[in-house]
Amino acid sequence: MEPNELLDFLHIAEKLKCNTRHSYTSSWRHESVAEHSWRLALMAFLMKDQIPGVDMDKVLRMCLIHDLGEAITGDIPSFEKTDANERTEAKAIDGLVASLPQPLSGELAALFAEMEARETPEAKVFKALDRMEAVLQHNEAPLETWIPLEYELNRTYGTEDAAPYPFLRALREQMRLDTEEKISGNMS
Repeated sequence: MEPNELLDFLHIAEKLKCNTRHSYTSSWRHESVAEHSWRLALMAFLMKDQIPGVDMDKVLRMCLIHDLGEAITGDIPSFEKTDANERTEAKAIDGLVASLPQPLSGELAALFAEMEARETPEAKVFKALDRMEAVLQHNEAPLETWIPLEYELNRTYGTEDAAPYPFLRALREQMRLDTEEKISGNMS
């Protein structure tokens, strides 16, 4: 890879710091896409010994790159995303990946394809963590920032994804309990 190729890619990726998500931080500030991706990757790293039989290094790589398309498209909350939005983001990802030399572009393309198919344990764990990080962030955000559908969404989002993995299932259940406590007014 040439230095200018790396810099060109990183200049685009920098937009993840600028593009905000629907959710808020605990300090009433919109969360950036980069902040979500960072904590998601941290979650995967911290759980590296908690999910037997899953290549958590691969999950970590998925977490790091999963929202790269949003550097171009911006973030659209999952409950508002349409098939057209998905196609636009996939096209953005394809363009970004193609801008890199081989073998790196091939590795990224394979990771994105695996995440999209959601058939491997790694892709399934990644998706569970991605959803659970959003729940965690909502639990940390002021309740006043929630929209009505998020009360139920925070109780259920990612539960099915986490179910096959004992540690993730227990973690998701704790997040649900935290949601209930927050809604009842006992958690700030």
